[in-house]
Amino acid sequence: MKKILRICFWLLPICVLSLACTQVKTYDMADFGLKPGCPDAAPLFDKALRQITLELNGAPAVLRFEKGRYDFREEQAVLREYFISNHDQDNPKRVGMVLEGLRNLTFDGGGADFVFHGRMLPMALINSENCRLQNFSIDFAQPHIVQVRVRENRGNEGIRFELDSCYKYRIAEGGRLEIFDTSYSFTPYTGIAFEAETKRVLYRSGDLNCDLSGLRPTVEPRVFDAPAWKDDRLPEACFVALRTYERPAPGIFLSGCKNTQLKDVSVHYAEGMGLLAQLCENVFLEGFRVCLKGADDPRCFTTQADATHFSGCKGRIVSRGGLYENMMDDAINVHGTYLKLTQVLDDYSVVASYMHNQSWGFKWGEAGDSVQFLRASTMDVVGKSNRIRSIRAQDRESEQGAKSFVIVFEEALEALPHPSEAIGIENLTWTPEVDFSANIIRNNRARGALFSTPKPVLVAENLFDHTSGCAVLLCGDCNGWFETGACRDVLIRDNTFVNALTSLYQFTNAVISIYPEIPNLAGQEGYFHRNIRIENNVFRSFDAPILYAKSVDGLSFTGNKVELTEDYEAFHWNRQPFLLERVARFRKENNDMPPPGKP
Repeated sequence: MKKILRICFWLLPICVLSLACTQVKTYDMADFGLKPGCPDAAPLFDKALRQITLELNGAPAVLRFEKGRYDFREEQAVLREYFISNHDQDNPKRVGMVLEGLRNLTFDGGGADFVFHGRMLPMALINSENCRLQNFSIDFAQPHIVQVRVRENRGNEGIRFELDSCYKYRIAEGGRLEIFDTSYSFTPYTGIAFEAETKRVLYRSGDLNCDLSGLRPTVEPRVFDAPAWKDDRLPEACFVALRTYERPAPGIFLSGCKNTQLKDVSVHYAEGMGLLAQLCENVFLEGFRVCLKGADDPRCFTTQADATHFSGCKGRIVSRGGLYENMMDDAINVHGTYLKLTQVLDDYSVVASYMHNQSWGFKWGEAGDSVQFLRASTMDVVGKSNRIRSIRAQDRESEQGAKSFVIVFEEALEALPHPSEAIGIENLTWTPEVDFSANIIRNNRARGALFSTPKPVLVAENLFDHTSGCAVLLCGDCNGWFETGACRDVLIRDNTFVNALTSLYQFTNAVISIYPEIPNLAGQEGYFHRNIRIENNVFRSFDAPILYAKSVDGLSFTGNKVELTEDYEAFHWNRQPFLLERVARFRKENNDMPPPGKP
């Protein structure tokens, strides 16, 4: 599988370039007034692209920027209604660069730094084919995560902290810190602490409760006493990234695209995911980075949520040579979305709905797609798979903005439980193969890499360095997040895992956690995941738990090496290297393990 994926990864750019070499046309964006230092690039880009699009008609073309800084301001940015998976569904959204309905286009930033102001979606590539984004970075002048430095931890008298100089602030009602800009204001109430020297998540800190009421200014500028913020874990000089849980938009949004490449693109900050791709076929990331701006970057954080996130995609997803660091969630999450069956109309038709408040409003399926039904309490498949004959929105005129759908199937439905027993519907067609290889994941909150797809998954030659929570998670949840589905072929090999689990979050039972949400495990009849191989990895861990697995048929842990470190004190509640719940055919051999009882 790895060989096939690598061949496809390199063939796609060759095919695109060979096509482009026939009659490629290059547009220098400077000719449209888009030059480094222009006051506002947003209206200039929109005007330029509308003119260029009229000429293209699918012909190969290159948009080329000069190296330098380009500022995009929200006041004149394009308005779009986009319903984006796993984000806040607030519309319309201000978009810095809209690329819609394009074919055979290369967007070459030429090393440009695109800097955004206010609350914006920086870039959207929509309903496009054979497009390539390369050689640029995305950042915000004022991030929506607020960095402070602890000047003094005064115990019961609270925290004295210094606010970074890039933020506009005021003291609001109740003495609370309020951050504002032209179109928004917010009061942070939670945070993540980072070590000053390493910028790693502070050991055993996790998500902080940060009560910023009753602030008192000191004689020093931008230094405050927060008497209600008490936390003995925070040492002097550590950084805290204060925030809310809002996530209105990713840095780059891909929707309805086919054969998309991103090469040498960096996202330094976004108020959501770094990259969110939904309903896309074949996405290839080469040297994609969600990262700090080098060793001298004063920040300790990057994105508000995941570095990369793929929802309802198919074909292949490839991430090679990436750097994912200091984000507030996972490096990659690949999944579909369960609809909940809400009404059986007749032997062929049902009504089914999106359930999570951040995942609705976009297309769920189309005629010909294969689907299956699951009992949410046990995650068992109910009946046999079926195909969609037709699907239409029930609560809207179109699927845009819809929450509920009327689905007609090709074959008569088998007897289903009454809708009072929760039943999920999974789209099996929109599920991708994944190659996540040779990446660096480090110093982030929550988890490293999440996969929920029945197609082959390769996780190879990566460095998972201080991921804070677990390093790899295989999930599946039809009760909370409603993220499909069961894994059927996963190979985790030749990775290095360094000091995961320095804090506890959801699903973090071990370094590798196979943790589907199954409320009634005792009542389960089958198994959720199957055929998972963990081979030739190195685990450098200060604590005991290495592998946790639930509801798996076919699990092997072979040829791995586990080394104990003394970097932190062991604390995890799970004291077993291998903790298994309802696992069949587990094979463990040829591993180099510490003596029993350690750490």
